[in-house]
Amino acid sequence: MGIIEIFILAVSLSMDAFAISICKGLAMGKVKAKSAVTVGLYFGIFQALMPTLGYLLGVGFREAIEDYDHWIAFGLLSFLGIRMIIETFKSSENEEGATASLNIKEMLLLSVATSIDALAAGISLAFLNVNITLSATLIGITTFTLSAAGVYIGGIFGEKYKKAAQLIGGAALVILGLKILIEHLFL
Repeated sequence: MGIIEIFILAVSLSMDAFAISICKGLAMGKVKAKSAVTVGLYFGIFQALMPTLGYLLGVGFREAIEDYDHWIAFGLLSFLGIRMIIETFKSSENEEGATASLNIKEMLLLSVATSIDALAAGISLAFLNVNITLSATLIGITTFTLSAAGVYIGGIFGEKYKKAAQLIGGAALVILGLKILIEHLFL
């Protein structure tokens, strides 16, 4: 897995946080830089930590399932992507992140909720034997950047782009999973 694929993974994994950030910005109305940075830091740090934890879990049993690792990576990434796509079409009156609050409890809950996918992706990265430091750093920086931008976008455009971001992120995860599977089966 090269740097471009890791970047695509980073963008895909950050789409949940980006969507919540848009909701935060929408609820805030007028956005302050401090608020955008705060949201970005919460989401970015958790999105960097979770794949690292997943990687450490995956390394523990990588050798036992080496012959099937590409199928597992494909399955996990496809599952996450399809779930994101399905969630795009579910509507909820009380969506997470719809408040302007940045209190620690709420932000920690949102950060964990939006980074569970990154934990599973980290397990996949262990099977692919990638540099987890580079991957986690890129995932964290990408998520920070997109989340901070999402707060501003939410303040300006609101709900208009939230579903599109989730849909694109989900599709990118499925495509990345297919790419990994095809590379391992045919190359």
